[in-house]
Amino acid sequence: MWTGEECQIGFAATQIVPSWTARTPPGSWIEIEVRARTAQGRLTKWYVMGRWSEHGDPRTSVPGQGDEDGDVAVDTFVARRPVVAYQVRVSRHGGGARVTGLGVMASALPRTPVVPSAAGVAEPVELAVPRHSQHEHAGHHTRYDGGGANWCSPASVAMVLGFWGRGPDPGELDWVGDGDPAPVVDHAAAGTYDDSYQGTGNWPFNVAYAGRYGLAGFVTRLRSATELEAFVRAGIPVITSQSFKTHELPGSCYTTNGHILVVTGFTAEGDVVVNDPAAPCDAEVRRVYPRAAFEHVWLRSSGSGGIVYVLHPPETPLPPCTNGNW
Repeated sequence: MWTGEECQIGFAATQIVPSWTARTPPGSWIEIEVRARTAQGRLTKWYVMGRWSEHGDPRTSVPGQGDEDGDVAVDTFVARRPVVAYQVRVSRHGGGARVTGLGVMASALPRTPVVPSAAGVAEPVELAVPRHSQHEHAGHHTRYDGGGANWCSPASVAMVLGFWGRGPDPGELDWVGDGDPAPVVDHAAAGTYDDSYQGTGNWPFNVAYAGRYGLAGFVTRLRSATELEAFVRAGIPVITSQSFKTHELPGSCYTTNGHILVVTGFTAEGDVVVNDPAAPCDAEVRRVYPRAAFEHVWLRSSGSGGIVYVLHPPETPLPPCTNGNW
């Protein structure tokens, strides 16, 4: 077992999300726990943030942990009152389990309206990220979150893995079956599925899946499309989480309580180029969403509050950070 030092947050936080990458040979797994220090100086209990293995035995969040200090909502510790510090504990079970990356995001979501950011460099940029529609997999392997119609997160991770030239080898895809338009999407769904949540949208589990194929990764919150643009201009596509009604995001043509997509570029006018797996087919996955509308549905505190997965090869540098969120 490894227990990290207590880390001061520097502000009163209300949410904590750890993320990790690890290798877990058959028969091994890891457990990630978090505890926090309240503003009154008292330590909470340890909360289990996930039990993880590549092979899926186990791969689960842990419900029913709520107490006077907080609770775990799938992948997020939600404090009942602000906390000012945290600790992480990692337990390894079985032989050969090895953590290769570990990060923690602590945040306090502002209850203020989203102020649109100004467009950045007036020069278009777009990364050549493969395009996968989750709906091309509707009805596939329904034990994993009901099939492809719900696979926005694994489809997005598969796209980013493909961009970096990473992912499962052909032998790992044999079980998917003939005629599948993109077996890597089905594999990602199987490899991110959370048994307790019964879904494929657990944020750290998606990062950990990408880590199987040599990518570094973490979950964090960004503050604006300007920060998104910095990543894209550094050559790194970013996976974002958002919720909206059809009219709130022109061009989307659907309503969602929670959706994952890949930001791949920006137009000369500053609008956001995405690979949206909610498109009905691969040919329609590329979309351009208005910058202000996209920021609103992505950043607002009633949604994800700016959640992203950042996945990149360890040798690829991140853009400079001035706000401490990566």
